[in-house]
Amino acid sequence: MRCLITGGAGFIGSHLSERLLRSGHEVMAIDDLSTGSVENILSFRSNPAYEFHGESIFNRRLTAELVDLADIVFHLAAAVGVRRIVDYPVQTIETNVGGTEIVLELAAKKRRRLLIASTSEVYGKSNKLPFSETDDLVLGSTYNHRWAYACSKAIDEFLALAYFREHKLPVTIVRLFNTVGARQTGQYGMVVPTFARQALLQEPITVFGDGTQSRCFGHVSDVIDGFLAVAADDSTAGEIFNLGNTDEVSIGDLARRIVAMTASSSPIRYVPYSEAYGPGFEDMNRRIPDISKAQRWLNYRPKYQLDETLQDVVSFVRQQLAKKKAVFIATQD
Repeated sequence: MRCLITGGAGFIGSHLSERLLRSGHEVMAIDDLSTGSVENILSFRSNPAYEFHGESIFNRRLTAELVDLADIVFHLAAAVGVRRIVDYPVQTIETNVGGTEIVLELAAKKRRRLLIASTSEVYGKSNKLPFSETDDLVLGSTYNHRWAYACSKAIDEFLALAYFREHKLPVTIVRLFNTVGARQTGQYGMVVPTFARQALLQEPITVFGDGTQSRCFGHVSDVIDGFLAVAADDSTAGEIFNLGNTDEVSIGDLARRIVAMTASSSPIRYVPYSEAYGPGFEDMNRRIPDISKAQRWLNYRPKYQLDETLQDVVSFVRQQLAKKKAVFIATQD
């Protein structure tokens, strides 16, 4: 197939591109590089089956041309990371809602198969665990712009399902739960690469809040398995699937695991949310996916255990730090 990936130079988009190319597909990627990186695609950019466009999906003419050429569209372009969401709330809403609206409209015109990446954030402050696809969404006050991201992605989902019902657009939604792996950066608040970098540099590990909040971290390779299973099954159109791992860990324990894994002497420093993100910031205490629907429908079975996933991130961050050190030494000669 000829596949279009929006956000194709991002962490997940680059892994998806690589997997599709290995499977013999053609890949067109579009990314404005606001959070993606050319470095993520260097290993396969010269592949003749790969085509990269360093542009925004808001370039409507180009996006329309790419959708027209594609057999399937993977829509991953979005504002990502808690830090970026808190600092740029207008851009978050406009990118997520406006960008998805463009992709949906163009895909509907050509009746293209479409997969939209959503997020576990849409479950908000719900205490009904584990989170199932049909559960109610419980968001905080609109005064607290921390919830703007969750709300914008929920609107994306409503709009996608409206296109499915009204225009018969073959679209499927996947909700991702804390996907991690090589190429992920801590620059926008991603906790695992941040902890890994701090530990390897022997810096204090900064845990926001009291560390009792818990998450389930899924390996990017497992998530890509889910993407491809959805893409291969046209009967998934109009459905939502949770994708992730169910191995729960508190953020405090996560920090301790990474310190032990890296043999680091880094102390753990607890930072109040108000200091990290400003007054009134709210967080989800626990975030656990119910993946039984994906298991039944897609035969989705995560292969990576938590320690394997963390080790992949640590290895990647170690390589990146070594490259930076080599460049620094070279510039001093």
